[in-house]
Amino acid sequence: MARLYELKTFESNRGNLTVFEGIIPGTIQRVFYIYETGNTARAGHRHHRSWNALICLSGSCRVYNHDGIKEDTFHLTSPRQCLVLEPEDWHIMDEFSADAILLVVSNEGYDKDDYIYEPYANSQKITNVIMADSE
Repeated sequence: MARLYELKTFESNRGNLTVFEGIIPGTIQRVFYIYETGNTARAGHRHHRSWNALICLSGSCRVYNHDGIKEDTFHLTSPRQCLVLEPEDWHIMDEFSADAILLVVSNEGYDKDDYIYEPYANSQKITNVIMADSE
């Protein structure tokens, strides 16, 4: 099940320092970021093994999540927020602001066989987002 964390942040007159540690299991194997998305939705999958941590470093975005039982929507609006997605969390990121930079940290390297693109059958919201994005 997806979980939203408030990352530990140290503030001073020299700026802020936010720490990402002990959030996902294992060792960080992959880091990437998404930006200049326009009005498109990203992701539309879940994983067999990968845990992912999402941090919106700049701007904001929305993350829809479905774990097979429960549906949630998260709004990432601060670099102090970290949304952790477990492997079973089918997710879509959308509603990116023009200045959004979404950092993704994963405990697995890229492996095309780790991706599951079929949404859970009991989610109407997923179907609506996919249809709107493909038009």
